[in-house]
Amino acid sequence: MSYTVYILECADGTYYTGITTDITRRIEEHNHSPKGAKYTRARRPVTLRYHEKHPDKSHALKREMEIKRMKRSDKQHLVHKDRVS
Repeated sequence: MSYTVYILECADGTYYTGITTDITRRIEEHNHSPKGAKYTRARRPVTLRYHEKHPDKSHALKREMEIKRMKRSDKQHLVHKDRVS
């Protein structure tokens, strides 16, 4: 089973990083369900800005922690690097 590490941009401009096995379901939960993270529930709507696949949960969790430790400017670089002009 593959995992996706993702970065969401919240309505207030902040970023949220997480992992999931189903990105579509998880974004729906962040935007509309009580199952969304407490952080994003207070900052809806959220928009997917970046994602990357990993072969297993261990790799995904390690990458999630790397991203969470990044400065905002480094996260912005990831987000903008992934956008198509």
